[in-house]
Amino acid sequence: MKYTIPVSFLLDGSRDEADQMPEFPGGQEALMKFIADNVKYPAECEEKSIEGRVLVRFVIDEQGNVTNPIVVKSVDPLLDAEALRVIKLMPKWAPGQNEGKVVAVNYTVPFTFRLQ
Repeated sequence: MKYTIPVSFLLDGSRDEADQMPEFPGGQEALMKFIADNVKYPAECEEKSIEGRVLVRFVIDEQGNVTNPIVVKSVDPLLDAEALRVIKLMPKWAPGQNEGKVVAVNYTVPFTFRLQ
């Protein structure tokens, strides 16, 4: 039998889960509104009818700062850049907690680019 065991190495001290996950100011609905209000569909992608879902992972550090954003699922370099631009605009979050201690937590946000 063959087994695959996923192993994560998080050298920055962040974690993928916490007792209390980080929270965007105003909650999940406010996060979705923030993204919708700030995303600008790149003109070149519109012209070429490029659509898709970009996944961006970042760390919410112990102070609530958004750090280390990276694209983990790419669609097109211009859409990827737009998703990263919006992530970098985010305000501070309420940081995550684990066993009563404030901790850095990885967070992933999907950006769906769809032409109408």
